[in-house]
Amino acid sequence: MDSPRLKNLSSLLPPLLLLLHFLVNNLLLSQAVQEKLFREYIGAEENNVRFSDVPINSSVEFHFLLSFAIDYTDKAPPTPTNGDFRVYWDSHNLSPSQVSAIKAKNSNVKVAMSLAGDTIGHQHVYFNPTSVSSWVANAIRSITRIVNEYNLDGIDIDYEHFSSDPDTFAECIGRLMFHLKENQVVSFISIAPYEDDSVQPYYLALWRKYGHLIDYVNFQFYAYAKGTTVSQFLKYFDTQSSNYHGGKVLVSFGTDDSGGLSPKNGFFKACSILRKQGKLHGIFIWSADDSKKAHFQYERQSQYFLASSQIKLEPGEDTSRLDFSVFLG
Repeated sequence: MDSPRLKNLSSLLPPLLLLLHFLVNNLLLSQAVQEKLFREYIGAEENNVRFSDVPINSSVEFHFLLSFAIDYTDKAPPTPTNGDFRVYWDSHNLSPSQVSAIKAKNSNVKVAMSLAGDTIGHQHVYFNPTSVSSWVANAIRSITRIVNEYNLDGIDIDYEHFSSDPDTFAECIGRLMFHLKENQVVSFISIAPYEDDSVQPYYLALWRKYGHLIDYVNFQFYAYAKGTTVSQFLKYFDTQSSNYHGGKVLVSFGTDDSGGLSPKNGFFKACSILRKQGKLHGIFIWSADDSKKAHFQYERQSQYFLASSQIKLEPGEDTSRLDFSVFLG
């Protein structure tokens, strides 16, 4: 005779299995969403590249990152403006009307602007605030104006040189991010650090205090040495995922003959390994300007890879075929 305890346990199994099916469904769907992001910097090198030149796969989420808005004057020599940002990307080919056109044609496309970058007029762009409050006030005003003029969806923080301490950088950028999100000026924010003792401390200070406001970490893996191997790349990825714990660290390569792990040397093999480990949050490329000469072959390949990686569960699909033992241990 079955004991009352066993009968009670057996009566609980069907709802528990239903709950488990529901949780696994949502886990797989959320994993599918996080793996579909493709991002590309565009407009920094005056190569007459247009949004419409770049192939767009309708099965991925696609972010164009206009490069760059810079808080420097346009006079020679350029000098810092304490947070008063101006458009320095190729605004002739990447104008407000062209932003609207590419978004209207492709429902999966969003457009953001990247702030600062490496150089302006052959000199380094420095983060150089006069004070936290004045820089933040100027940045909020000028960035909001540009976002509204160009109908942008987000911003990317790409300062690479600094004339302040890490805490000042964290406070300035953190307050800017908070205002832009709190007032729904933008819907997403990313940062673009790379491995260097003169750079990482600034972004890590920002992450520690304001990481909850940052949606993506566009880590510049192409800043590592040329000849990076797959195993080295995976170690670098784990290191940076630990540095930006809990963040969506995107993998990347450059089409400008920069360093890191190239597609020819195993980039997509590394991506496959990360995807199997549930760690692949997306891919970004520097940059469309450099890719134009090769007809955007790696943009096509990256998006195809992301699109083909999806676990597709149709509404109402029977999930009983799934092996739940992997979740039960």
